[in-house]
Amino acid sequence: MYFFFSVMLKIESKKRGASQIDNMLPMLYETMFGLVALFLVTKILGKTQIAQLTAFDFIAAIVLGELVGNALFDKKAGLLDIAYVIVLWTVLLYLIEMITQKFKKSRYILEGKPSLVIHKGELIYEEMRKNKIDIGELQHILRVKDVFAIQEVEYAILETNGDISVLKKAAFQNPTKQDLNVFPTKPQIAITLITDGEVLTDNLDEAGVTREWLEDEVKRQKYRSIEDVFYAEWMEDTKLFILPYRKIKEKDMKKKKK
Repeated sequence: MYFFFSVMLKIESKKRGASQIDNMLPMLYETMFGLVALFLVTKILGKTQIAQLTAFDFIAAIVLGELVGNALFDKKAGLLDIAYVIVLWTVLLYLIEMITQKFKKSRYILEGKPSLVIHKGELIYEEMRKNKIDIGELQHILRVKDVFAIQEVEYAILETNGDISVLKKAAFQNPTKQDLNVFPTKPQIAITLITDGEVLTDNLDEAGVTREWLEDEVKRQKYRSIEDVFYAEWMEDTKLFILPYRKIKEKDMKKKKK
């Protein structure tokens, strides 16, 4: 009798294990499908949906995540159901985006509009009250912009994504080369040639240099090979900038922890 019950328990446990595997496999490919689909949604809607999260975008992201999450854990929902939900929500967001681009008034309703919180050095209390922002919050946002005194600000605009754009008073602005009568130089972008001991071939072509030149330059700066270089960047008419692999000594680590 005991043997019979033990056999039945083993059979039941195997059935449970099999059913768990059967449930996990659909969840796996449904999750992968949801991931790919959401990635495509962000590509379709554009980078501004990520970089500039307005109140409407925030709500849209929460709803979309909730819809996909519910579909994934609903046993009755399959790939077609998840695809339908994502496509439907994407079409709605895309249509709303097109409407806001075509009709400016609708953009103000859905996304809001920038608010001038500092005008000619004066705080605009009414705009601050409308946007539910107090002096402490304003000072915090200004400090992020490297402004540590409100008296330095001529204009401050609270953007629709919660960020703030600041124009300092003339006396507090950084002097330009024109102000200092300095001859301006040509602006350049540094090109990375080596990362993690590996050469970026495409960047070599963009910089107009060869691998042989790069190896010679690395050896000229007292490094044995490219594998010893953690990072290297190139700029025209300047020395190749190289950073080797560095290990922090144990005693230095102890000092940092203290």
